[in-house]
Amino acid sequence: MALAPRAAIHAAKTCGLHARVLPGRPDPEALSEVFASLPCACILGGNPTRPRHDRFSYWAADPIDRIEIRPDDLQALDRLDKALNGYLLAYRPAGLPKGMFCGGWMGFMAYDLARSIEQLRRPMHDDLGMPAIALGLYDRLVAYDHLTDRTWLVALELADGEPVGKKIDGLYGLLQRASSLRPGLHAHPEGSQVRSNMSRSYYLDAVAQIKRHILDGDVYQVNLSQRFMVGFKGRPIDLFIWQGRFNPSPYAAYLDWPPYRIVCASPELFLRIVDDIIETRPIKGTRPRFTDTQQAAQQEDQEGFVELITSQKERAELAMIVDLQRNDLARICIPGTRYVPVERMIQAYATLYHAVAVIRGRLAPGTRFAEILRATFPGGSVTGAPKIMAMQIIAGLEPTARGLYTGAIGYVGLDGTASLNMAIRTAIILDRMAFVQVGGGIVADSDPQAEYEETLTKAKALLTGLGGI
Repeated sequence: MALAPRAAIHAAKTCGLHARVLPGRPDPEALSEVFASLPCACILGGNPTRPRHDRFSYWAADPIDRIEIRPDDLQALDRLDKALNGYLLAYRPAGLPKGMFCGGWMGFMAYDLARSIEQLRRPMHDDLGMPAIALGLYDRLVAYDHLTDRTWLVALELADGEPVGKKIDGLYGLLQRASSLRPGLHAHPEGSQVRSNMSRSYYLDAVAQIKRHILDGDVYQVNLSQRFMVGFKGRPIDLFIWQGRFNPSPYAAYLDWPPYRIVCASPELFLRIVDDIIETRPIKGTRPRFTDTQQAAQQEDQEGFVELITSQKERAELAMIVDLQRNDLARICIPGTRYVPVERMIQAYATLYHAVAVIRGRLAPGTRFAEILRATFPGGSVTGAPKIMAMQIIAGLEPTARGLYTGAIGYVGLDGTASLNMAIRTAIILDRMAFVQVGGGIVADSDPQAEYEETLTKAKALLTGLGGI
């Protein structure tokens, strides 16, 4: 992104950037506790086990501007474009880590934004009523670099705003508050009965219908999901901290966007943009992971790992999605710059093994973020292929709108950097109810019973944290 001259700092809605670096790591649980008490808190997690790839964690709150766009707004991406272009970065100081978010927009894009991009049938019922786009402009944040073990206090300077030194001092004060806390999780939520938006028989029949579509040549793959609902009387931030302890995820997120509280433990990167290089890391293929030291558990763990490595079905599913997402990137990348550095690798997470691919390309000069969304959203790993037909089938089979599920959570920086996760393994908390949606790709040789059981495996960690039984 081309930055304006330093003198342009005095223009309306043009921002400077200031940062202070501190040695060491804040207590992430205590800092999350402090930020969760502030308005519209947004916490994004990094990955200490793979810091070269997912090296930063962020804490922000109290945005100075907000945009919220409803589903079915055919001008949604134009409105988003206008909002993102309403603030300009005048300069970025030397010495800041490459790829670190240094202020800008944080929030989410719901799956139902797709209805503003393509002509899709409406879902049967939209019970959560979530916005298609919900973003806040965060002008100050704490960033921790897992690779260098340094903490950054970052603030944007606006000509008509609060003095930047006061902002950074305020962030330092929040760090001091966190250092005096000894956070402990509040009482684990009482057990509550889990319900689904579809019965087992409904799910199995939906799989059968998808397989008929595949046999008829309409699609090659469709991602089918079901939503679980459970009463929740605890604090959402406790669920986020619990997930960080027992189910750490590289693209975890906590977001307070009233009336919704969002806790996400996503293992999947939808999009990352650094220096005009765009990257996506789709997941296709899952097996449970067993970390118990008992021999039986170790054997079961090894069997699942080997099964995932050798599964031709899972390999074909991932290859199909890689091809789809390469084609999506072709619409916005310079010809000849797309490549697949990793066709398939098995990554271990706290409770699951996943098969992951990596796809990259160089964005064409002048590509706007709204154009990137138009070309790529939602990600192919959570729709199916061909994408539009798969989404039409999803709308006809799933009884409720997906809302945030399989949308994206993350940030779009004023300097052109961006990172969005795939909003899976996500709890949406509303009116003392928590909603957790999970799914999987259905192909011609899918075993309906096995696909159903896989959704239960994926939901287990979050439902355990919610006290579901």
